[in-house]
Amino acid sequence: MQEITKIDDNYKEWIKELSQRFKRSQIKAAISVNTELLRFYWSIGEDIVLRQAESKWGEKFFDTLSKDLQKEIPDAKGLSPINLRYMKRFYLLYNQNYKIVPQLVEDLFSIPWGHHRLIIDKVKGNIQKAIFFVQKAIENNWSRSVLLNFLDTNLYERQGKAITNFKTTLPIPEGELAQQLTKDPYNFDFLTLTEGFKEKELKDALMNNLSNFLLEMGRGFAYVGREYRLQVGSKEFFIDLLFYNIHLHAYCVVELKTTEFEPEYIGQLGMYMVAVNHQLKREGDNNTIGLIICKTKDNITAQYSLETTNQPIGISEFSLENILPEDFKSSLPSIEEIENELR
Repeated sequence: MQEITKIDDNYKEWIKELSQRFKRSQIKAAISVNTELLRFYWSIGEDIVLRQAESKWGEKFFDTLSKDLQKEIPDAKGLSPINLRYMKRFYLLYNQNYKIVPQLVEDLFSIPWGHHRLIIDKVKGNIQKAIFFVQKAIENNWSRSVLLNFLDTNLYERQGKAITNFKTTLPIPEGELAQQLTKDPYNFDFLTLTEGFKEKELKDALMNNLSNFLLEMGRGFAYVGREYRLQVGSKEFFIDLLFYNIHLHAYCVVELKTTEFEPEYIGQLGMYMVAVNHQLKREGDNNTIGLIICKTKDNITAQYSLETTNQPIGISEFSLENILPEDFKSSLPSIEEIENELR
């Protein structure tokens, strides 16, 4: 058998292409297997409900069904009594919307079963909340741990809830998308700070937890810079945080405030946004949006303040539960004290 003696770039490219093609086929196969498995689980849940199986065959029905199925299909996994109960709950949660929302059918069978079990447990029968998390998991390719994090931080209740003027300052599709990308409050519970923390400490902590911060900011936000310098005339100004959102095709200027919202914050942020539009915005970019994230706000004051500007701005609060007393460090034993105690 004659070996190839000359390996050129075309050959290497072909091998690379074949490798990528194989990986794509593996992914498609995995998705296909997951889809068919979930359809099977759905059918079991449907049968259990429509046959009124528990009423007909008694309270030990799930144990009996599990044993009989595992005996009949020895190679199959996931047929435990607990999983069979989840199949019933899976069907009951979605069946009312299954036929009237075509996209739901495709979405339901596109995420892993483990994701579904988490959603079923957490949404307490709220179908709209369940659909929301199914779609978010697909859009953002969330792992099970990330999904659990957002289920535990009330994302459904917080999503799109910032007070904004996007309806009057942005075109309809862009304004609706921008609104949905907001939250109120933003959950900063992944941080631990001491009482009386300053804005610098908050920003330092967020930068030290940038990956969690970006997850909380949401879909499509890319970090550009902190204390981003702008030269306006003879003066320098510094933006707290600057992002770019790839779905909005727009810069997002974020101002963090560890105080209650004040109307004058609007003017400061608006000037930064105009400067970004002049200096950073490029062809194809949409107008910059602004976001003020403050410790607290009066909603009426915030709404009135937004009516004074034609810049697209949102106002939200942040929540932070992990607050330590200011004298926390001084209350901890020193290394010397610990060593003496051990002796």
